[in-house]
This record gives sequence, structure tokens and C-alpha cells, in this order.
Amino acid sequence: MNITDVKVFVRNNKQLKAFANIVIDDAFIVKNLKLIEGKNGLFVAMPSRKNKVGEYQDVAHPINAETRISIENMVINKYNEVKDLEPEQVQNEL
Repeated sequence: MNITDVKVFVRNNKQLKAFANIVIDDAFIVKNLKLIEGKNGLFVAMPSRKNKVGEYQDVAHPINAETRISIENMVINKYNEVKDLEPEQVQNEL
């Protein structure tokens, strides 16, 4: 599995730093990953939805640590590339 594209949408929020979309093998997109500033630094939260009892459950998530680390590294690296750009520059990066 190869992550072939990452798009990051920076937010001006204390904890929620960005939303991200990833494309896998130029064939499958996963949208609405969240880049969160936690106690131990940045981490990626997988897309989730609220269930009938009000708890959030991941819609999609990696099933091994290697894949999670790969996704997290790619999203964080892209965020670091675009976080200080002006909005029109970010559009040009996409």
C-alpha cells in the first residue's frame, strides 16, 4: 500500500491543527483525518462518526502500527510544508 497523495487543510485552532485527505495507490481516498495537537505533540485522528449511544467510532483506520506511523508521518510532513503559507499559496500547492 502506497500513499500517493496528501492534502492538508490548515485550521486556526488551538488543538485541531488541520484536516487531511489521503489517497492510497491512486485509487482510494480517505477524507477527514484530523491533525490534533495533543499533550505529546501532533497526532492523526482517523475519520469518525457518532454512534447511536453518542460515542465516536472510527469509520476507517489502519490495522497495524506500521501503516498508522506511515500515515501520520506523511500528514505531519505535509502540514509542516503548508502551515505557514498564505491561503492562495496553499491552493497552488494542491
